[in-house]
Amino acid sequence: MAYVKNHNMTYVDAYDNDPYIYAGQGMIGIEILEQISNIDSILVPIGGGGLITGIGTIAKSINTNIKIIGVQTEACPAMKAAMDENVFYDEYKSKDSVCEALIGGIGHLAYEKSKTIIDDILIVKESTIKKAVKHMILKEKIISEPSSCTVVAALMEYPNYHFGSKVALVLSGSNIDEELMKNILQI
Repeated sequence: MAYVKNHNMTYVDAYDNDPYIYAGQGMIGIEILEQISNIDSILVPIGGGGLITGIGTIAKSINTNIKIIGVQTEACPAMKAAMDENVFYDEYKSKDSVCEALIGGIGHLAYEKSKTIIDDILIVKESTIKKAVKHMILKEKIISEPSSCTVVAALMEYPNYHFGSKVALVLSGSNIDEELMKNILQI
């Protein structure tokens, strides 16, 4: 933040309280529905909540029957706890995680909007996330960061969950440290 301030730059927070950022993230929902209009559910990783709020708001405005399912690592289930306890967590004590992008609290606007947008939140184990990263690299030939692979991990961990027959997984990043990738591939 000091660098941004010292260089007269603008910081764009992905989830805090900017509805324009949410609208931009919601374009992913439009892209999904343009490809498969009668989709049953969309699985979205949750960190601060901006991505799922944007996607869910747009998707549900087009098709109210779509299930918006969030996925969080067991190391930081901030949004799940917030929804279950009806408490806003600006900060949330997290454990160590391979999902660096999903650690910490949630945005206040995301918290408020998510109450009517998110249909369910699934929690996945760190070990399953690593298996999901490995699967994506070796089987799908896609390098996807652990935070994104939470949605793949959800399919692995919840084989009997009723996602529907047409499911979209939001794989939103490929930022993975080389050493971490090597370690995961050796699992």
